[in-house]
Amino acid sequence: MLLCAGVAGLCFWTACGPGGDAQAPQLFPLSPPPRSYWPTRDWQISAPETEGIDPAALKKLSDYLFTRSGDEQNRAGIRTDAVVLIRNGKLVYEQYARDFNASSRHNSWSVAKSFVNALAGRAQLQGRIDIDQPAWRYYPPLNTPGKREIKLRHLLNMSSGLSFQEEYEFAPLKSTVVAMLYTSGHHDMARFTGEQEMRATPGEYVYYSSGDTNVVMAALHSGLNDQQYASLPWDELFNPLGIQAVWETDQVGTFIGSSYLYMTARDYAKFGFLYLNDGVWEGKRLLPEGWVDFSRTPAPGYATTRPYDELENAVYGAQFHLLVGYPPTGIPSKYPDAPEDAFMAKGHWGQVVAIIPSLDIVLVRLGDDRDGNFDLNQMMRLLKEAVRR
Repeated sequence: MLLCAGVAGLCFWTACGPGGDAQAPQLFPLSPPPRSYWPTRDWQISAPETEGIDPAALKKLSDYLFTRSGDEQNRAGIRTDAVVLIRNGKLVYEQYARDFNASSRHNSWSVAKSFVNALAGRAQLQGRIDIDQPAWRYYPPLNTPGKREIKLRHLLNMSSGLSFQEEYEFAPLKSTVVAMLYTSGHHDMARFTGEQEMRATPGEYVYYSSGDTNVVMAALHSGLNDQQYASLPWDELFNPLGIQAVWETDQVGTFIGSSYLYMTARDYAKFGFLYLNDGVWEGKRLLPEGWVDFSRTPAPGYATTRPYDELENAVYGAQFHLLVGYPPTGIPSKYPDAPEDAFMAKGHWGQVVAIIPSLDIVLVRLGDDRDGNFDLNQMMRLLKEAVRR
């Protein structure tokens, strides 16, 4: 059964009744504890054991992440650059490698997509957008036959129906994302995406698309002049959280929402902490009530019977990855050893901002993994084993 409620039109799955299909993923309650401080200026530091982390088990996690196992010249093996662990709002573990340190800004790759989610949430709260309106109202190039039905919600859920090939190294000549970022589409990435043909009815098929995110980022320009848009991420998100960041734009001035955001590991952790606290910062609601639940709910398109043989990351919410499967359509969890309520901002080559409400944890792991040796499920298993309830 699909239930909807809340300012953001929150939808979440409940278990089917007797005789129904297999149970769909449950949305675990999000109930952050009261906070005695906020890390706007910087994180308070605490010993792992003080915050319920077993030091011996934490060392196993650290050894897994930082033991070099491959040839550096060929970019082989696990190549961790930075790890920051937050428990109970305190920084309990931090380590760097490969010439990175606490002041180094690291490329987000697709972790940036989750920041686009936050900016959309800010605009929704302010009434500048309505994610259930047609996207063309905010991005007029989509006002064409077959594309007028695309809503901002569909774009956030990677369910626009626009054709897109999200491949990098393995299919560069056929890759839409490579063309968008580096060749024929790099001048205006949103327009390039909007000109793609439709592959499915909006909302009925989930396909990971950096193009969908860049269209959302262009739509957020609606109602703003160029100067207001250029300062939007800082005015609405970075400055309130105390984040120092660099975010690249394409040649028409649209922020590249799919990637190319740079900040420190500690600042990525601040972003995760915002979502761990249900969109509240320093007692002020920055995201609409229900927005974080919307972000961590499986996209409704998974309820269709279309096969997901192309799916790389199961399962997707709204610009966030979830760590559950989707049994009704046969999608297994790719991370069976992770806490079931975890969700994450995730990027190419091993970028992770994991948020685990049940453990009151944010884990940031940044890296440069090129050969697939890094096992996110293994990292999450070792993290879970280190936590004393």
